[in-house]
Amino acid sequence: MRLLAPFQALSRRGLLTTALSLLALSAGAQTPAPIKLALIEGLSGPFANTGEAVVRNIAWAVERVNARGGVKTAQGLRPLALERYDSKGQSEEALSALKSAIDDGALVVMQGNSSANAAALIDAINKHNEREPGKRVLFLNYAAVDPALTNEKCSFWHFRFDAHADMRMTALMQVLGEDKSVKSAYLIGQDYSFGQAVLREAKRQLADQRPDVKIVGEELHPMGRVKDFLPYAAKIKASGAQAVITGNWGNDLTLLVKAAREAGYEGKFYTFYGNALGAPAAIGEAGVGRVIAVADWLPNVPGKTSAQFYQAFRQRFPKPSEDYAHLRMQLMIEALAQAIERAGSTEAVALALALEKAQVSLAGQTGSMRAEDHQFQQPLAVGVMARQGEQGVPFDVEGSGYGFKVVRQIKAEQARMPTSCKMVRPG
Repeated sequence: MRLLAPFQALSRRGLLTTALSLLALSAGAQTPAPIKLALIEGLSGPFANTGEAVVRNIAWAVERVNARGGVKTAQGLRPLALERYDSKGQSEEALSALKSAIDDGALVVMQGNSSANAAALIDAINKHNEREPGKRVLFLNYAAVDPALTNEKCSFWHFRFDAHADMRMTALMQVLGEDKSVKSAYLIGQDYSFGQAVLREAKRQLADQRPDVKIVGEELHPMGRVKDFLPYAAKIKASGAQAVITGNWGNDLTLLVKAAREAGYEGKFYTFYGNALGAPAAIGEAGVGRVIAVADWLPNVPGKTSAQFYQAFRQRFPKPSEDYAHLRMQLMIEALAQAIERAGSTEAVALALALEKAQVSLAGQTGSMRAEDHQFQQPLAVGVMARQGEQGVPFDVEGSGYGFKVVRQIKAEQARMPTSCKMVRPG
């Protein structure tokens, strides 16, 4: 189902800012039509909070582009118009939303929360673009990190702007590998392609880098359907594991760490997404020094421009519940704007070829698209939960009083991994 567009549920100030910028753009006698972007995401259901966090980030990035006049095209300056579609977190709904978005004239489709949904969209877009070359669309992926999507399932029409699961795991292992206090680990994840990939790579990398670490438990649970994680937490505690490794996200992570705290588990959590969406507040003081998270960027990454970027985000979205900034999503929209201007066109093939060459910088972070598999190459950061105000922790998360101190920064060339992609390009 298509929801109100383009910035439903954002503040009135944001709507006014956007309206004024669009009004300025339309001051000319014949203003070129806006470039339609479709955001397909779970905006209701168990992971609605993650979907709304995406809306805020993408909307803010679009506002930045429009505030400077839009993007330069052969028809003149054109604004970006963001429309949101609720997939309810389900592949069938995502495919229905894709059809609606294309019918509405979207040129670019964006999605990320759920690799299963991303895989379904890639397949559908491949078929649509072959069947209707005059209405081709591109797919920009900001969070679906199953490695297969830029390996054996790679597509010319798909571009991933997040580090995939194996890249994230490699970054986490740089920290875990040096933590000699960890001698046993429990692996737990959501039972779908991404969760399975995380556990598979965790086992592989542990065997390679820390063969002394014993895996004392391995479990996959239904995604988005577990309301009480206490039985899982009890098993983790009973196993004697000194660390938990998980790719869980959204409420599946928040409820897991909360249950672990209630069960009295005192081990460490090595996570992909433990740095926000309620997880730090859920575990509280017990997480200090024990919850580790990997991301493309964290608010406490050192540097003046990084701090200014985060402060600007908090000014735009001041509510503690809205505090989840994603720098990679900003880079994604900047890369799209750059590609449109470089291509001089919004035709899908020309735009894709330009996007393959994208290199963008913002807030001290630079990333570039790899043409071989359309996997964005960017630095990564690993942080450990700490009290706000401690050295290296000027910012907390969601008003919790806890933030993440950056303990490892990985350069883009260090995070890079080989690909098995054999991309089929349009003739």
